[in-house]
Amino acid sequence: MKSDKTYLLRYIVLLGVICVLGILGFLWWKDGISAVNPQDSTPVNFVIRKGEGIKSIATRLSQENLIRSPTAFFVLIKLEGIEKQIQAGDFRLNRSLDARSVARELTHGFVDVWVTIPEGWRREEIAMKLSRELDIPETEFLKVAVEGYMFPDTYLIPRDASASAVVDIFKRNFDTKVTSEIRREIEGQGISFADAVVLASLIEREGKTDDDRPVIAGILLNRLRLKMPLQVDATLQYALGYQADSKSWWKKTLSADDKSNPSPYNTYINTGLPPEPIANPGLSAIRAVGKPAVSDYLYYIHDENGTIHYARTLEEHNANVASYLR
Repeated sequence: MKSDKTYLLRYIVLLGVICVLGILGFLWWKDGISAVNPQDSTPVNFVIRKGEGIKSIATRLSQENLIRSPTAFFVLIKLEGIEKQIQAGDFRLNRSLDARSVARELTHGFVDVWVTIPEGWRREEIAMKLSRELDIPETEFLKVAVEGYMFPDTYLIPRDASASAVVDIFKRNFDTKVTSEIRREIEGQGISFADAVVLASLIEREGKTDDDRPVIAGILLNRLRLKMPLQVDATLQYALGYQADSKSWWKKTLSADDKSNPSPYNTYINTGLPPEPIANPGLSAIRAVGKPAVSDYLYYIHDENGTIHYARTLEEHNANVASYLR
């Protein structure tokens, strides 16, 4: 009988502890997801970085005093199942929002969007990305896009930006990154800045590393000064345009027929630079024009592993082709 009473007492104590813990947990949860200050609707700008995880986002929201508890917010996101819906961007929040409202705001209504433009993309590739991420019609963007001057970088762009506004953002960044020092170096090569951007676009598409771009720049400048055709595959790839079979704007393997294409961008049959840039070069390719490697090389190829091989004469070049390309 005594043991039954002891068991019952223990059961009651345990039940009481569970109830107390449940009440404390409920109070913690209620406090953790409630608004920091229901009377404070002052807008606060909050930026989610590309690739940032939920734990980091929750910690920074707490540090900005936009939520009460990073742990409660993290649990809330998991319970709501919206982790994958939270995207990088620029959001307008305020301290009158409870944690659930903050979480929902992070899944929509962002003001600015992170957009990354890789080096060497042509304007059509950029147009496709902006159409997906900013709902800017490709045709509108292509009307105002300036090939060669849309500086490759990661941008935080207003979601309601027009095509012209985005192009202006790209161009301002170009003018900032391509400093007066770089422009003076380019002038020292006896080439106009406009031609330098065209040349840099070729180097961007042809070069693989920061080490080989200055050497390629030197080779192309050597060929220009000797009035030799540049024979750059990338210019012909640009002329050929979109390849439906590979779903790419850059045809991988060029045929003999391709090399007879009458386009002004065909540097196999035309001497000098193509009429306009063929892509948007990064800073390394632009700097290579101003600081080319001095050599007597006139030829180069990349082998199947991407390693570059240089040659001074056509005979050396043909030997490299025989040795390194199937």
